[in-house]
Amino acid sequence: MFRGRHEHTIDVKGRLSIPRVFRGELVGGGENPPMLVNQKDHLALFPAEEWAKEEQVLLEMSRMDPDAQRLRRFYATGSTPCPIDTQGRILVPAFLRDHAGLEKNVVVAGVLERVEIWSPSRFEESHGATVCGLEDIQRSVDTRQSADRGRRT
Repeated sequence: MFRGRHEHTIDVKGRLSIPRVFRGELVGGGENPPMLVNQKDHLALFPAEEWAKEEQVLLEMSRMDPDAQRLRRFYATGSTPCPIDTQGRILVPAFLRDHAGLEKNVVVAGVLERVEIWSPSRFEESHGATVCGLEDIQRSVDTRQSADRGRRT
């Protein structure tokens, strides 16, 4: 599991040093490199095994549903294998840096099953909104989880 927040920089070639604490789990024991994936306003770096689970959810969506097709296209065209080099860096492609508004300074955040990469301003905006609405968010999630448990019993 990934936890914590780190401030790092992207060099002029687009390379980002991954915090040492995240590297081992990102690579895991598998042969496949982590997957770098666009999100709405940031990037996510998934261990290959975790990304395979996400892709399976996308594959199970109906190919006849236009919204499902848009989601599949968004994630499939906005993802790329991202090997970690011997110095602990990944190369963030220009199109993904542009999408996430990444410049020199970035926030690298561990979010349990994935690592998120944010521009500092977007991270603070998102985090601030979460803090302001935290009680309502917790109540909403608790209500949905209770409803889900009720359907399963």
